[in-house]
Amino acid sequence: MQLWLQITPRAPQRATGRTSHRARFEEHQSQSDYVQSVVSSMPIVRTLSQVAKQACGRRPLAAAVRGISFSPRQVTSDASFHSVSFSETDHPKVLITGGLGQLGVGLAKLLRKQFGKNNVILSDIRKPSSDVFHSGPFIYSDILDYKNLREIVVNNRITWLVHYSALLSAVGEANVALARSVNITGLHNILDIAAEHGLRLFVPSTIGAFGPTSPRNPTPDLCVQRPRTIYGVSKVHAELMGEYYHHRYGLDFRCLRYPGIISADSMPGGGTTDYAVQIFHDAIKTGKFECVLRPDTRLPMMYIDDCLRATLEVLEAPADALAMRTYNINAMSFTPEELVRELRKHMPELQVSYNVDPVRQAIADSWPMDFDDSNAKRDWAWKHEYDLPELVQTMLNFLSGDTRMARVS
Repeated sequence: MQLWLQITPRAPQRATGRTSHRARFEEHQSQSDYVQSVVSSMPIVRTLSQVAKQACGRRPLAAAVRGISFSPRQVTSDASFHSVSFSETDHPKVLITGGLGQLGVGLAKLLRKQFGKNNVILSDIRKPSSDVFHSGPFIYSDILDYKNLREIVVNNRITWLVHYSALLSAVGEANVALARSVNITGLHNILDIAAEHGLRLFVPSTIGAFGPTSPRNPTPDLCVQRPRTIYGVSKVHAELMGEYYHHRYGLDFRCLRYPGIISADSMPGGGTTDYAVQIFHDAIKTGKFECVLRPDTRLPMMYIDDCLRATLEVLEAPADALAMRTYNINAMSFTPEELVRELRKHMPELQVSYNVDPVRQAIADSWPMDFDDSNAKRDWAWKHEYDLPELVQTMLNFLSGDTRMARVS
């Protein structure tokens, strides 16, 4: 009789307040002793061992595991003790954290069209609107609660994880401690769980990952970064940690540096590029707009449909096509002055004034003016569809018939 034992190597297990398999592991003298104790505790193994003893007088079956070789990664409490294939479905099972932000709902809609409604789970710590709640699976998920996250991944058999939870640039500067907790500690939980369970992990980065010493026009994928906001620092940290986990543990980590994302169906959320959405709402409601950045402040921008499509494309790209794990993507770069000029083609009476916010202006002055996304175009055929004229027309069409607020991050 043979009993096959499959043990999937995992990344280092995070410490918790309860007694865990890791704690029990450290009480043993060797990894094989630990596995023997785990296997011996399984009811089927105890039963088979007793039968074997009675029939043949042989040593317990669990002793046979002493000859198994191990990865340096420790065996965790959810090690797989059966030989079921991981490809039991044709579609990934996706979890989106921070799902009620600017991008989560739109990405969920796109992914559900691609993979099926029940294969994409939105999550957040806030209560969703009725429309979002009834559009597909939604669950409560706090990225700072490691146990909660781990249970969600295991119970729902998640295979892809899109990590959108974060505090944006201006909001992060107003509450550095909270930004550090959400953007860095939360990321560590996500990385450990993704590595432990063999997930494909997508974490967005940003133009804010660069700083005043970075080349600004254009900004390549690889250069000096050195950001000066907690948001930017946390995103550089995410890029480097994700790439480290990829090289060290084989984590399928994928990352896009988003430019300013312009959308018309969510509230402004504290991004430095918020002006590029607010101007549409104010123009339609009052015919007047006060801009918080200088008229000549050039920043990379992208319409949300291009952003979501890029995210899906990089998630679906074959791993061997990705020469790197973090890519710039771009669509257009413009200044407030250029945006106003395009808007006035449709609204000639629009009145614009400038009242510069020194905090946001300083942030914008440290960011790229234009993104070099040639590597994304080469490796996975990235191509944007919306330029400034199409962006303005689309936003005006949407907002003219709908008073929902928008956000750009």
